[in-house]
Amino acid sequence: MENKTNGSVDTRTLVENGRLPDPAHWAVADVVEYFRAAGFEEQAAAFQDQEIDGKSLLLMTRNDVLTGLSIKLGPALKIYEYHVKQLQTQHLKNSTA
Repeated sequence: MENKTNGSVDTRTLVENGRLPDPAHWAVADVVEYFRAAGFEEQAAAFQDQEIDGKSLLLMTRNDVLTGLSIKLGPALKIYEYHVKQLQTQHLKNSTA
């Protein structure tokens, strides 16, 4: 994932064949960049601090996101429901296909 000079993320690097690359292969920096691009700039630092890579992200439970990252409840709920859970579901579908 690559930042443009204006700080926005080049979405072409986020998508492979119409979908995100498999999160299981993401490094910590990729996870952090994903959440920054999703609008969670402040919360992305928590993933960096906790060294959450793609494999760890796919193993996270709701409770891990709500309590283990020490981020505010509102953003934590959105991060889990709209991002972590979706990435886990996508990964599962791709692994069984």
